[in-house]
Formats: sequence, structure tokens, C-alpha cells
Amino acid sequence: MASHRLYLDHAATTPILPQAQAAMMEALESWSNPSSPHGDGRAARAALEDARRRIGSALGWDGHVIFTSGASEAIAIALTRSKAGRILTSPVEHDSVLRVTPEAERLEVDINGLLIHHSCLHVNDGGKSLLAIQHVNNETGVIQSLEEIDREGVILFADCAQSAAKLPLPNADMIAISAHKFGGPPGIGALLIKDLTLIHPSGGQEQGYRAGTENLPAILAMAAALEARTDWLPKAATLRAKLDDAIEASGGEIVARNAPRIPNIASYRMPGLSARAQLIQFDLAGISVSAGSACSSGSLKTSHVLHAMGWDEAQAGEVIRVSFGPATSEADIDRFIESWTSMAARPR
Repeated sequence: MASHRLYLDHAATTPILPQAQAAMMEALESWSNPSSPHGDGRAARAALEDARRRIGSALGWDGHVIFTSGASEAIAIALTRSKAGRILTSPVEHDSVLRVTPEAERLEVDINGLLIHHSCLHVNDGGKSLLAIQHVNNETGVIQSLEEIDREGVILFADCAQSAAKLPLPNADMIAISAHKFGGPPGIGALLIKDLTLIHPSGGQEQGYRAGTENLPAILAMAAALEARTDWLPKAATLRAKLDDAIEASGGEIVARNAPRIPNIASYRMPGLSARAQLIQFDLAGISVSAGSACSSGSLKTSHVLHAMGWDEAQAGEVIRVSFGPATSEADIDRFIESWTSMAARPR
């Protein structure tokens, strides 16, 4: 077994940046309830609103920022409280979207998981429709071209959990973000919304759109993480290109090889060896990756994303995901390649 762990599962969660950790620890020393009317509460409210402004500025967002516990809650608020008359989405969305939209119309995607535009948006139902689409797919890294969507009569909700602080935000009406995907702490995120009248209020905090005391230490840490981010994707692109070449040279298959993909996420198929077996062997080698299939109730369930892209049960069951972070190095990629090629060469 390797002497140290190699973490290549940053799409699941990535380490908290030192600046975010420092901001959170400082806030824990003097935290008060932002809704309290006394001096301490007013100071907390001022810090909260300043963080709201800083987060919008860091993301280039000039609309409203509603703090949530993460992207999943932001998605639930946007999609279950929308005033739209009809909800449309795709079959390659994150589970948190599919779970709260069981009656939504599922639009077509191609073999890369990209929305087939002609299939969807020319609707006239007497009211606005809402289209919920993931900006960057969390399994494949495929980037949806949201700017190409015909927006007439359509409210666009973009799940930007994987793209916020990495790519420019799309021109959407509502956006979900999650801090632990870009170096902030877990348990904090936001719904970015241009017009609050797009959703029904619920009462409570956050201008009446999200009840519960705001998690000020985590909010301040999220702001610090956004302000501390650097453009590390060019380096990731170089590393991913090297990994792609090595995977193909050893007989592996790259999911959505020819689609536009964010540089830090990739999924690979090792023919003849299940994702479960791969995960066990990589883990024994001290390497943390995830499966292209989701583990549910002790059984490996075929990825709905790969299924929608036309992969059969056996093929989809042989896919794993590798995802990089800012500190991922060429030596890390070399170590993974060595483990992959050794595994792929074994008779089975």
C-alpha cells in the first residue's frame, strides 16, 4: 500500500482553502445571530450583508443572493417554489434535481449528454416554463452550452455546483452554488436569483425566502474561498490531456471524449472490470476516486447519466470518475496512470 493517500475525488468535495478556514475560525470567535436587534446582532447583520455583496461581486452576479445549506437546498427552493407553469429538465441532471421534479418533462440528450435543442423549448402553455439544466455534469464534466438556448418565454435555472468559481456563470435567471465544491466549508451554498418574484416566499430569514438562522461563519468562509480562488484550470487541462492519452493507450474509454468538458472532471471505462472492483483496488493502492455509478442500498446502481447517453448496463458498470483540485500535480497523475495501467493489464 502507498505511504500516503492520493485524493482524486474533488468533484465530490474539495479541501477547505486556508483563507476560508481562517475566516470561519475568526467568525466563530465573535458570532452573534444576525436577526438580533442588539449591537452584537447588528454587527453580525452587517458582516452577513457584506459577505452577500462580496460573494455576488466575486461571481460577477448582480442579482439577489439567498443563502442555503448547499446546492441541493437551493435546487429544492427554486424548483418546488417556482411560479412557472411547466418544468422541463434533462435525464442527465443531478439526483437532487430529478428527485424534486418527478413530474417534469425530460428532454432529449445526445450521446455526449448534451441537450438536443430542437426537442424542447418551443412551448406555449399560457405561462412561463422553467428549464432546469446542469451547467457542468458532475459525472462526466460535460459543459452544456446554455447560451445557445432559446430563452423566449423560458425561465432558466442553472445548477452550477460544479462550475461556480471555475467557469463564468451562465446568463440564467436562477443559479445554485455549493461552497464545498470550490474550497469553502460543507453545509453552505446559495440560490442566486435575478428576480425574487420568480418563486413563492416561505417566510423567515433571507428576505422571507429561506427560514432559519443564517450560518454566518460558513457564509464568511464561502466569501473568503471565492475571493481566494485562482485560475488553475489551464494546469488541470494539461494534466487531464495526459491522463486521457494514457487511458486510451491502455485500452480504456473516455466518456464523452469529443464533448466540451471542464478540465478537472473526467470519467473512464475499463472494459472487463467493474467499477466496484476498480474502486476497491484503487483504494488499496491509496487512491481515492469515485464510481460512474451511484451506490444505493449496498448495490451498485447503473448511472442514470450514462444510461441516458446510450450506455448499456455492462458498459456503465465499468466507469469510474477522476476529478482534480488546485493542488493536483503531474506526479499525482503519473501515480494514478501507473495504477490504472497495471490494473488494466491483469488477466480477467
